[in-house]
Amino acid sequence: MTNAAAVRGKLYVVGTPIGNLGDFSPRARDALASADLIAAEDTRRTRGLLSTIPAEKHVIAYHEHNEEQRVGELLNRLTAGETVALVSDAGTPLISDPGWRLVRAAHAAGIEVVPIPGPSAVLAALCAAGLPTDRFVFEGFLPRKAGPRAERLSTLAAEPRTIVLFEAVHRIPETLTALVEAFGAARPAVLARELTKLHESFYPAPLGELAKRVGADIPLLGEFVLVVAGNSDAQSPDEARARQIFELLRAELEPDKALRLTAEITGMPRNALYRLVRT
Repeated sequence: MTNAAAVRGKLYVVGTPIGNLGDFSPRARDALASADLIAAEDTRRTRGLLSTIPAEKHVIAYHEHNEEQRVGELLNRLTAGETVALVSDAGTPLISDPGWRLVRAAHAAGIEVVPIPGPSAVLAALCAAGLPTDRFVFEGFLPRKAGPRAERLSTLAAEPRTIVLFEAVHRIPETLTALVEAFGAARPAVLARELTKLHESFYPAPLGELAKRVGADIPLLGEFVLVVAGNSDAQSPDEARARQIFELLRAELEPDKALRLTAEITGMPRNALYRLVRT
């Protein structure tokens, strides 16, 4: 008897260019050319991309408004042995785009999931911004309404890691104003526009300056990624906990012993812990 698992298909998660077609990798081309079906966020844009392979493929829409319906349909085709390629509007799928539910369902059904790495606006902006990259947080799009947006930014104001945001062109001015109110005008930032395209531009400046320049010498055209420096005065949750433990032990023990015990409890190196509690 044939093993049912042996005839199951594969789900390819395929990164596509965010602007420059030169970033369309050979592996991504091969995956799309060999797939039985392509699930695309924007079918018109994907068909345009496929015309460069060329490949005549069956393309269906897969986006946030039909995701629940499509997951079951695509899973049926995968379990029947078909190969499905998932692509987003541009860049790496699932990054601020739908798709994780399909990936989760595929894993649960024993379907092989194969990532095909490709361009990412998040990483492209981050690596060219000149801000710390050892630790960062991606927040996607901020809430559109002023109240929820201000609430989200208030939770990020003390974030020590570099923050990466997406924003639509028509909301960039109000978003920068909100960031100034939440983070202060002096917070370093970089506004990236039209990444990998002909008019790719980077604008490194404090948030207050960017808020004044956008719409003036920074054109309100194209697609934007905003990279904002973390709060350099903020402590991480682990650092805050280590300081609290040290202070509690210090009330009962000699400083050296309190430091040694804090290092054992938290796992933080003693030299790093020493610098922390001395500040």
